[in-house]
Amino acid sequence: MKLKIAIAGTRGIPNHYGGYEQAVTFLADGLTKKGHTVTVYNSHSHPYKEKKWKDVEIIHCYDPEERIGTAGQFLYDLNCIRHARKQAYDILLFMGYTSSSVWGRMFPKQSIVISNMDGLEWKRSKYSRPVRYFLEYAEKLAVRFSRYHIADSVAIKKYLDEKYGINSQFIPYGANFSSALSADPLKEFNALQGEYYLLIARMEPENNIEMILDGYIASGLGDKFLVIGNTRNNYGQQLVQKYITSSTIHFAGAIFDQHKLDNLRAFCKLYFHGHSVGGTNPSLLEAMAAGCVIAAHKNGFNEAVLGDEASYFSTPGDVSRIILTETPAEIKAQRMNAQKNKIKEFYNWEHITDLYETFLLQCYTEQQA
Repeated sequence: MKLKIAIAGTRGIPNHYGGYEQAVTFLADGLTKKGHTVTVYNSHSHPYKEKKWKDVEIIHCYDPEERIGTAGQFLYDLNCIRHARKQAYDILLFMGYTSSSVWGRMFPKQSIVISNMDGLEWKRSKYSRPVRYFLEYAEKLAVRFSRYHIADSVAIKKYLDEKYGINSQFIPYGANFSSALSADPLKEFNALQGEYYLLIARMEPENNIEMILDGYIASGLGDKFLVIGNTRNNYGQQLVQKYITSSTIHFAGAIFDQHKLDNLRAFCKLYFHGHSVGGTNPSLLEAMAAGCVIAAHKNGFNEAVLGDEASYFSTPGDVSRIILTETPAEIKAQRMNAQKNKIKEFYNWEHITDLYETFLLQCYTEQQA
């Protein structure tokens, strides 16, 4: 059985923004290779302007976010929904719900609507209290107006099922191994193999970047620290200004070249993952696939993925201790093998695409019965 699938809720593919876009880039490609017809909704401001990417159809919808700010996300999602209402999609898959679920009454009746429920958006500290209240309300709307629900971590599934009395489907994100590693990309950053720390994240408070960098500075060590992520938002600018006097902290900005990212991960001394809100994070899986020695923020989401194959921190002092007392070379082999086995056996895009396909077909079959 071949399905006609549409994916909305992201800025579009190929990825030029973040985790959801990265996931859809692999998922859409994988589903078309299985013979399904896949359409992805892109913001009109996305740098990719073609109507096809590989075998995926691209629909460019007007997105006024750059002109009017956050409210533009809601209008962009509305434009995508209005277009989808006129199509004959079997499945409409929303990646997230923040700015789409308010339009739930307008979701197309002819399509089976499935929502990937994201990572407890209303807990994100970057939002004010009124915004958090709205996001929790939006979560309720997504549960109400979506026929099926996907949780990207066991912890998120447990929360959703207990709170709303549903049976969400656990499907995490994936990662792929890089087959062409080279230290050449390090030259751009004046970094030496095995002699720099690395952090890749969106510049948001709940990613604990400040905690990590404060701990790094307190350690007193002089190895370079590369911070990769878009610093053009307010919080990013605050971080740049706070550490502007450091000669070893380098804010490299956003990088979406997968080959470059794979190599930066593969040759770092220690990879820091500070995400504290959300489910199975794509950047963490990619660090595992690259064989990084990982120090992660201590929380249930990260521990569910990494288990004993990581060091954990909750304070700047923990970060300093990890930097000063752990020798990556001594622990790299054992952790690397365990992490790569997890990617090989479960957290790989081929397997994740299989899980999505199985679930989508199951949803469609149930609705046809």
